[in-house]
Amino acid sequence: MSGREAKLIDTHVEWFADIINIVAGDPGLISAAFDISRLHLEAPPSQPPSIATNPQLSLPPSTTLSSSLGRLQIHTAARHPVPPVTVFAMGSRLHNAPIVLDNGSGTIRAGFAGQDLPKCFFPSFVGRPKHVRTMAGALEGDVFIGPQAQAHRGLFKINYPLEHGIVTDWDDMERIWQYVYTEELKTVSEDHPVLLTEPPLNPRENRDVAAQILFETFNVPALYTSVQAVLSLYASGKTTGLVLDSGDGVSHAVPVYQGFAIPNSIRRIDVAGRDVTEHLQQLLRKSGRIFHTSAEKETVKLIKETTGYVALDPAKEEKEWSGNARSEGKSVEYTLPDGQKLKIGAERFRAPEILFNPEIIGLEYPGVHQIVVEAIHRTDMDLRKELYGNIVLSGGSTLTKGFGNRLLHEVQRLAVKDMRIKILAPPERIYTTWTGGSILAGLSTFKKMWVEKDEWQENPDIIHTKFA
Repeated sequence: MSGREAKLIDTHVEWFADIINIVAGDPGLISAAFDISRLHLEAPPSQPPSIATNPQLSLPPSTTLSSSLGRLQIHTAARHPVPPVTVFAMGSRLHNAPIVLDNGSGTIRAGFAGQDLPKCFFPSFVGRPKHVRTMAGALEGDVFIGPQAQAHRGLFKINYPLEHGIVTDWDDMERIWQYVYTEELKTVSEDHPVLLTEPPLNPRENRDVAAQILFETFNVPALYTSVQAVLSLYASGKTTGLVLDSGDGVSHAVPVYQGFAIPNSIRRIDVAGRDVTEHLQQLLRKSGRIFHTSAEKETVKLIKETTGYVALDPAKEEKEWSGNARSEGKSVEYTLPDGQKLKIGAERFRAPEILFNPEIIGLEYPGVHQIVVEAIHRTDMDLRKELYGNIVLSGGSTLTKGFGNRLLHEVQRLAVKDMRIKILAPPERIYTTWTGGSILAGLSTFKKMWVEKDEWQENPDIIHTKFA
């Protein structure tokens, strides 16, 4: 082992010890709020969720508990749990608080390390006017991003620069990052290191281009990239577990041991929320309602998020919907932007069913439950029991009503008999990747892990060797 490799391992161990302290409840470091009615899904069912069944809530003597509006709050006797970082030391230089950029296929979350929630959270698309003459006098500019693009999306052609977790349009990605800095964070990129999240098994060239843009165009002083699933696990109060992250563009199951992903065991499928939206669009077309444009597709996405649910038993659900009396009671009305009423029937559960059965839309992928089991079975046998007992959900698609219960049912069916399975479903899991990045980038011991701009200029490959 070279001296550099030994030093790198020592650095990992040092900041990982801080993560352990956070999880263990070190005073002044831990901050968590869990909805106790939705926190745990277990098999076989035993007692109701409580402190006894929540291993991550092993609290130090200085910790007190309070309950408010059905939410269990964890407090410590020391200072505010996650202190804001105002100045960050790196070598002999001083920088302001690191910025955490959680780049999702459907949404982007950004904010300063040390904060509980991202400062901005909006759809990661770029809007361009369909008809310039129509737009004249109404809105200025030819490219629209963020809340303005969302509010007037009916007037725009919409482009998502990320597809299935991979950036396909770097020009628009750069525009979104510029908007984040100037309009949302209202800060100068040169003053802040950046922690950038990425999906597992991300193509090497994707990281190369991201680093080049951040260092050369935005002139950031330092960069670190981290796998999204690992950060979600940190935010959920664990350092070992299996993370199922299903967002807008990609779903992946990532086994993590002692804070590090196990690369050879990761399973990934390019089926996620955007595919559910497109399938719902097709189902609605069959029932006579056609959504043509990219802006109308955003309406379909809202319909999916508002009315969709995952059936525990899809075959049984189909039978129930085949009976007119039952189906009438389960249909819902959705009010479209133009005020028209749209009746949504069995499409409510048929669309998200593709997450568990991608063959419905002609894709030869396993379902999300299958990649969970496959990922666990690719790990060492001694680790599997612990992974089955610590399955953590992350990403917007896992928020679909009934998703957790269906996953538990399917994993229980595929796992070894009598295996105890526990699924952690944090209600705030749409933010957990960002929150994990906020925790990590805010650690004083983490400063040695950054790649500074001059290091990258001297050796661009360092972003692969140091982040491995």
